[in-house]
Amino acid sequence: MFLLTKAGLDGAFRFLHVLSAFMWMGLLWFFNFVQTPAYAELDPAARNSAFDKLTWRALWWFRNGALATLGTGILVILFNLGNDGYNGDFWKSGPGIMLSAAIVFAFIMAYNVWMVIWPNQQIVIANARNVLAGGEADPAAPPAARKAAMASRQNTIFSFTVIMAMLGVDHFFGGYDQPNAASRVIFYILVLAIAVGFEMNALGKFGTEAGKPNTIMYDTHQMAIWFASGMAVFFVLFFEIVVTKAG
Repeated sequence: MFLLTKAGLDGAFRFLHVLSAFMWMGLLWFFNFVQTPAYAELDPAARNSAFDKLTWRALWWFRNGALATLGTGILVILFNLGNDGYNGDFWKSGPGIMLSAAIVFAFIMAYNVWMVIWPNQQIVIANARNVLAGGEADPAAPPAARKAAMASRQNTIFSFTVIMAMLGVDHFFGGYDQPNAASRVIFYILVLAIAVGFEMNALGKFGTEAGKPNTIMYDTHQMAIWFASGMAVFFVLFFEIVVTKAG
């Protein structure tokens, strides 16, 4: 059977990886581009009911989509270690370094889903259900909602670059000379600096108050889209500068 061959298993892992990524990114964008703006227009009772009936279900698929995306991606890489596809030379190539950046951002995004967004949304959903049942509102709910929103918007900002890098491996980051060691070091330093700096900001290390220079990217979905697009363009331009100059 084809699925029991090496090529078949590789294809199955890749298909599941892409399928999981669609689920994860689709729900991420639904939360940021559709749900959050719509909930802001609902009256409190309707919003609480939506959290109770809709959001918790969507979050189940969301967080497990993130887990499945990481798991299947790791399987694809492990399955191809030593092959021409993911040997040592690949990770030194233009597509390889861009995929490495995507992997770094994806792990941070998955951390945000499970360790920031989900715990804080549990507080928000529990509060909505308690209020619907006639209880008092939990004062911890608004700060929790803000923490979850900042992490979710940061994931949106990372997501454009992650998808661009994943697609670019096979479609538009090939055809360049292999970057030299210095170019790769510069690229990875930049990736890690951006990853750490943005993640610390999303976690509130520099403040969480809306309207500040460091949080403006999280205040609206439109700003998140602009920053996400800007980061993706930046990485393409930086890739062109670093990789095409490799000797």
